[in-house]
Amino acid sequence: MKVYDVNAAEYDSWFDKNKAVFLSEIAAIKKFIPEKGEGVEIGTGTGRFAAELGIKTGVDISVPMMSFAVKRGVIALKADASALPFMNDVFDYALLTTVICFLKKPAAALKEACRVLKPKGVLIIGFVHKDGFLGRFYKKKKSVYYKHAVFYTAGEIKKMLKKAGFSGFKTIKTLSRMPSEIKKPELNGCKDGGFTVIAAVKKGDL
Repeated sequence: MKVYDVNAAEYDSWFDKNKAVFLSEIAAIKKFIPEKGEGVEIGTGTGRFAAELGIKTGVDISVPMMSFAVKRGVIALKADASALPFMNDVFDYALLTTVICFLKKPAAALKEACRVLKPKGVLIIGFVHKDGFLGRFYKKKKSVYYKHAVFYTAGEIKKMLKKAGFSGFKTIKTLSRMPSEIKKPELNGCKDGGFTVIAAVKKGDL
């Protein structure tokens, strides 16, 4: 993950250059953000998504990335996704955006997310689908950011979510074309997009 420490500014500027892509992903995620309650972004990075979505708290392992998040008003804490610095049952929802593919212990991270969520709390995961055109492109291109990424299918993520204590899955896709080809935000998702968002609910009897 040192690549994000070294290239934090370059990574952050990508969202300015690809504003329509960013807004498309935001629109998809917003479909599942509860109207009320406190959220946390796990893997907040530069805080782009947290700030846009009104999420006040975030965690990440990259201090250079988090410095951008702090400037955006996010309370950013250095922590690993598999060992969150929060008590049980404190958040109404949690967000992981383009993070799960970088986690060494994704199953442990999902269990941690479940732990810090209140019963019936919502976990939202945005990811590049392994079998989608975008996932295949990034693996072939060997992007500096995605070189060591492990992409998953929606089915694989749902399987991990079930084991972590989640149910009630809902899904939406966006980014119908390559990022460089998207000039206007896709506000209503699409049938076969490269970016997938899955929402799941923490079982109330855990």
